[in-house]
Amino acid sequence: MRTVAVVGASLAGLYAARALRAQGYDGRLVIIGDEIHRPYDRPPLSKEFLTGAMAEDQLALSDAEEESELDAEWLLGVRAQGLDTRGRTIRLDSGRTVSADGVVIATGATPRRLPGTAATPGTAGGAALRGVHTLRTLDDARALRAELTTGQPVQVVVVGGGFIGSEVASSCVALGHHVTVVEAAPLPLLPQLGDAMATICAALHADHGVELVTGTGVTALRGTDAVTGVLLDDGRLLPADVVVVGIGAVPGTRWLEGSALAVRDGVLCDDGGVTTLPQVVAVGDVARVGGSRAEHWTNATEQPAAAVRNLLAGRTVESARPLPYFWSDQYGVRIQFAGRRLPCCTVRITEGSADEGSFLAVYEREGITVGALALNRPRPFMHLRRQLARGRRTRAAAAAAAAV
Repeated sequence: MRTVAVVGASLAGLYAARALRAQGYDGRLVIIGDEIHRPYDRPPLSKEFLTGAMAEDQLALSDAEEESELDAEWLLGVRAQGLDTRGRTIRLDSGRTVSADGVVIATGATPRRLPGTAATPGTAGGAALRGVHTLRTLDDARALRAELTTGQPVQVVVVGGGFIGSEVASSCVALGHHVTVVEAAPLPLLPQLGDAMATICAALHADHGVELVTGTGVTALRGTDAVTGVLLDDGRLLPADVVVVGIGAVPGTRWLEGSALAVRDGVLCDDGGVTTLPQVVAVGDVARVGGSRAEHWTNATEQPAAAVRNLLAGRTVESARPLPYFWSDQYGVRIQFAGRRLPCCTVRITEGSADEGSFLAVYEREGITVGALALNRPRPFMHLRRQLARGRRTRAAAAAAAAV
């Protein structure tokens, strides 16, 4: 290949570029990003960066020396608008086109907006109101931090009790604000953790003075120029100076409409990140690998090496299905989860206790451990995580041998 284009100057995009060079690709490398920023670390945006404990320059994922070694052409602040797979060109919103023999799609995901709501007056989802935020990019975090660090306590309503919403709530508490979290489900993190463990994690909010409102959604955002309240489905009106919407994300595939790629809640790939076209691979949040899509840091860092190897080979020669793993820092508690929880799983605490606020729990299916959850137990958790990964690899190898 003479030219490879990485579309998405993200964590996954950077790791793909690194993998290309590490695997001996010495051709032209183009990295396209819709933000003006070089790749940066996103997890701190809802935590250390938001509270001011981390400076902006500490978010960078690479330095000048590494960028020189990558020898890439960076096209930043431009958005990909189309992919012509037959002509092997990428159309940008600047009017320019980039020709490439190989393409790595790493366009990530964008925040979901509040469905079916309207500001009064305003536009759908309260987009016209000051004080309404999503948190995905550095610019998002800058804008939100500016409103939270004026020195005056404000009333914050966080819509969505998932990891982003809970981390933002925790940061707002640390900054001295009054916080309400609204979660449409009966409990935050219920699908991921199950009822018993989700109940324990939900208690962290109340323990730190946060009001948790569950089982109801948002009907409308109130306000004229700036948001003043959040109207819930059950008729309650919550006063709000700042609203943060954290209700998930949608994969960045809109620019691929009309291309020959199969797209359904992400770019459809095999277990090696290879799409329906061998000269195109997808990695990170945008990739639907083997029927599922994972929006986690470890996924974005572990997928690219295999996907790039397959891209250079022109076919799938390596699979990459990392063990699902995520972590979250809330109210001084490190929450870690690895593996998968299925509805048929049972869960039990094997070390520590919920009363201590520190424990290790395992999820089991037919006597086999398939997942692990830890609150403030990093060492035993990481040991168990390694065991789960080894077991996963062993089962995959056995399945592959049986298929021969």
